[in-house]
Amino acid sequence: MGLPYVFRAGKSQHDALDAVWIGLKQKKVDWVLDADIQGFFDTINHEWMLKFVEHRVADPRILRLIRKWLKAGVSEDGQWIHAFRSKCLSGDVVVVRYADDTVLGFQHKHEAEKCLAALRERLGKFGLLLHPEKTRLIEFGRFAISNRRKRGERKPETFDFLGFTSNTQRKSPVR
Repeated sequence: MGLPYVFRAGKSQHDALDAVWIGLKQKKVDWVLDADIQGFFDTINHEWMLKFVEHRVADPRILRLIRKWLKAGVSEDGQWIHAFRSKCLSGDVVVVRYADDTVLGFQHKHEAEKCLAALRERLGKFGLLLHPEKTRLIEFGRFAISNRRKRGERKPETFDFLGFTSNTQRKSPVR
C-alpha cells in the first residue's frame, strides 16, 4: 500500500479509485484524511527529490536526464510516506496516492491526528505544505452514521478523490 498509481505501467486512476473503495470497505477504517499538497508541482524542492532518487539510481547518465526533466517542469511523486508510516500507525490503514492526490484511511482517530501532524512536519522539511482548505480529517466508515447520530451531529461528510465523491451511504463512489 502507499505506492503511487500514476507513472506506473499498467496502473490508472481507475485502479487508484478501486484501491480506495476496496480498502475502505475491507479494512477497519473509521477516519479518512483527505490530503492535498498545496502547489506540489510548483514547490517541490528538486535538490531533495534528486537526493531521494540517488538512493536508488547510481547511473550518472540517468541522474543527468532526470535533472533535465526537472528543469523542463516534470516531476514525480516521491516515496516519503513509508518513512513515517510505521512510527505512527498500529490499527488498520489504507493509503492510496495518485500523483499529488492522497487518501489515507485510519482505524483510530488519534492515529489519524498523529499521522497528520507527522505528515505536516515531514512535508515542511522539503518546503511543502498541506493545502489548508483542501486537507481535512473526516469521520467515515461503517459506524460514522450511527456514531454521529448518537452525538446529535449531522450526517458524515464526503470526500473527493480523482473527481469521484465518496460517502458512507453509497455502495460505490459516484462521479
